[in-house]
Amino acid sequence: MLTGQSHADERWMTTASLSVVIPVYRGADTIEELVGRLGGLFAKGSAAFEVILVNDASPDESWATICRMAERYPWVRGIDLMKNAGQHNALLCGVRAARHEVIVTMDDDLQHPPEQVPALLEKLAEGYDLVYCTPCVEPRSAFRNLASRCAKHIILKYVARQDVEISSYRVFRSHVRCAFEHVTNPSIFFDLILSWGARTVGSLQLDHNVSKTGASSYSFTRLLWHALNMLTSYSVLPLHFASWIGFAVTGIGCAVLVFTLMSFLIQGRVVPGFAFLSSIIAIFSGAQLFSVGILGLYLARMYEGMMGRSAYVIRGRTPGDARVRETNTNVTE
Repeated sequence: MLTGQSHADERWMTTASLSVVIPVYRGADTIEELVGRLGGLFAKGSAAFEVILVNDASPDESWATICRMAERYPWVRGIDLMKNAGQHNALLCGVRAARHEVIVTMDDDLQHPPEQVPALLEKLAEGYDLVYCTPCVEPRSAFRNLASRCAKHIILKYVARQDVEISSYRVFRSHVRCAFEHVTNPSIFFDLILSWGARTVGSLQLDHNVSKTGASSYSFTRLLWHALNMLTSYSVLPLHFASWIGFAVTGIGCAVLVFTLMSFLIQGRVVPGFAFLSSIIAIFSGAQLFSVGILGLYLARMYEGMMGRSAYVIRGRTPGDARVRETNTNVTE
């Protein structure tokens, strides 16, 4: 338990029915300990709770481990996805299957201590719809942390109009799901769609552990590409940026034209030099190709949407798990 845990924390452990959603990828070595610690935490309360483990087509023995956990603990539910859908889509699947009034999401690598859940619940009780648990000190490298923060800041500040530090360790009320119950886009950013339904958002700084599964699969390049995907999927900001580039290049062209005319009228000569001409051509052609590329990204998003590709496909569930009706009609088993 957390040091100095209050009686109010204990009260929330006994009154709030809770669903813990954990996307699993290469977590065969960690989820057994994680589930055991969660069980020890919530066994002291009397409220209903469940742990939903979503196997994101993990190549290791994660699904077999999840099945063993479900046989051992009646409050463990497992969902096996047909193909790797990504962390955010796996989260969406688990959150939609959650049965209780409060939902907690965390990673499977033991980076998020389960013993901090009572503190998050107490923060949520202050009247928030969504609370993030952010680390006091980021456990990864400074460059990796900077890239992650920049990507998240760009998406949330300019798309969701929300300026708050986020984390994959979060707790929110289940009614927030109403805002994204019909989302079928396979390119989702979970914190973005959460912002659609959360009126009040808070955060709590607590210590996080170092991941026990090694380096994160989100490299700098992947984070950058993910941010670009989210911007072109949920915002028209890149289109505005392309328009600004067009206006700027038009201004440069007008300035070059004025300079050329003044040189001819005043000095009686044309602007000499191959370097000058080639530079102007490069600037204009580069701006044109950049704008066409932005338009191409939006056309690609429209094409993906017309294909009707689902965010995730459920392959199976752990034995004994009662079927829960999926709100996404495009998701099949």
